[in-house]
Amino acid sequence: MVFAATAIWLQPYVDVGARVEQRWLQSGALPHALNHLEEQAATGIRFVPQSDLPEGQAYEQFIWDTRCVPTRDNLHDFFNGLVWLEFPQAKRRINELQAQAIAQDGVGAVRGPLRDALTVFDENGALLQAPAALWQALRARDWQRLFIELRPLWAEARLVLFGHALLEKLVSPRKPMVAHVYQAPQAIKSIAALDGWLAQAMQPQPWDTKPFAPLPVLGVPGWWPGNEAPEFYADAQVFRPPR
Repeated sequence: MVFAATAIWLQPYVDVGARVEQRWLQSGALPHALNHLEEQAATGIRFVPQSDLPEGQAYEQFIWDTRCVPTRDNLHDFFNGLVWLEFPQAKRRINELQAQAIAQDGVGAVRGPLRDALTVFDENGALLQAPAALWQALRARDWQRLFIELRPLWAEARLVLFGHALLEKLVSPRKPMVAHVYQAPQAIKSIAALDGWLAQAMQPQPWDTKPFAPLPVLGVPGWWPGNEAPEFYADAQVFRPPR
């Protein structure tokens, strides 16, 4: 069970996640479990079996046209469903921009810059609310300053994971796991308000430039016991210097 012992990165999803997981285990059908919670959340979308997606139709276009999310019975789609329930406005905005990109460029073998950036964030993104000094060190990839010298400042920061593939990978945490982090205002406290802000912040420019910073998530103070030792950050394969 994913939510039997809750990791710190799952905190925004604890309530909805535990309830969906319980219903999924009882019913054996993830779309059914998610829809029960969706009815309470009133997000305006439905979860349907993957078989409802017509052969040859783009996944993103199908969601935009039908407001239905094709869902398989696996952890990847479990976490995708949780993010839809907690961040419905942002997920809908991603889908809107993806549909616009498909209408303009077609599906194609290679995604355009905006659609690619949206997919990266949808799968692997996170929001970091942090003091300016932490952001400066992160953008400079000054890991020593970010995680050791400025460590006390992390008490004023919050990292919220958004990417469902990242959440899935963290079921079995590994040191090299990296989030693509977008800066969010520190003043926002609730997840609902963060959702609304993110939906408004997602614009074709600058999102087509991938305005994200790479952050090894297990380096965040309090997120992994091993990072209490300074030598944890000496691994240059994970905490890479600027190019």
